[in-house]
Amino acid sequence: MLAGYLVQQGHEVTGCDTGFYRNGWLYNGAKYLPRTLSKDIRKVTSEDVKGHDAIIHLAELSNDPLGQLAPNITFDINHGGSMHLAKTAKAAGINRFIYFSSCSVYGASDQVIDESGATNPLTAYAQCKVKVEEGLKTLADDDFTPTYLRNATAYGASPRQRFDIVVNNLAGLAWTTKEIKMLSDGTPWRPLVHVLDICKAAACALVADRKIIHDQTWNVGDSNENYQIKTVAEIISKTFPGCSLSIGDRGGDKRDYRVSFDKINSKLPGFKTEWTVQKGAEQLLEIFSRIKMTKEVFESDPYTRLKQISHLIESQQIDADFFWKS
Repeated sequence: MLAGYLVQQGHEVTGCDTGFYRNGWLYNGAKYLPRTLSKDIRKVTSEDVKGHDAIIHLAELSNDPLGQLAPNITFDINHGGSMHLAKTAKAAGINRFIYFSSCSVYGASDQVIDESGATNPLTAYAQCKVKVEEGLKTLADDDFTPTYLRNATAYGASPRQRFDIVVNNLAGLAWTTKEIKMLSDGTPWRPLVHVLDICKAAACALVADRKIIHDQTWNVGDSNENYQIKTVAEIISKTFPGCSLSIGDRGGDKRDYRVSFDKINSKLPGFKTEWTVQKGAEQLLEIFSRIKMTKEVFESDPYTRLKQISHLIESQQIDADFFWKS
């Protein structure tokens, strides 16, 4: 999604992807497909990256459930691999490095938290985000400008779709089963942001004056887009015709946080969010209807990170360190 967005903005783009989810293609919606290097970030060399002006780095194991599957490999890829990529980029003379972090670094807080607030990572995935941010700060100098985009929880339609994030998952259930049945009480708060608004933030950081973005952290989203999970479920159930909703009565996810996005919406030139959860739900409904998405597709491995990696392990396509077997 991001690569095609940047091409539309007039940038020359090279992708780098090891290809774990290459067969997770939901619909034909990509107008521009850049040249892509098929490689694990742990093995990227200076020769691979030289000649580029910037790197936007989002090639990590995502998300929390996947991170807990093999925490040691999560740290090896998400922390070790990310720092290897950054050091390689710096050695190759690339002076701008935009890192996709996450608002999950805040973990749990009873306050609306901004970029100056304390981090409280509760999972291996979030802990790695904090460690990479800290590591990148040690590399920042006159010749190397890292920027940290702490994205809210993403949602929205994408040709290479994900169904293991809350809005997309609830929308998929609403479409395929006509029912959202929550086991938890849905009271935890979560900030949400559409994938196209994330792309917009990256594009703005890519061209912003160095003085604005150098070694700066940005929460990516909108302060009006903090939701309790039960409210998200209500929005989706009302958007998808014939969908019923039930809310449980027991506590669930320990992650519970609201985030301020005032900084990015006021200080990063060109950035304003354009999407809401309501608008995103309507977009997903339109896509599912157009492609006549089936329950089998919704539940298939490539659209859920944990399922797909588990499949690659069980089918012996990747080894214990998550490298492809030859």
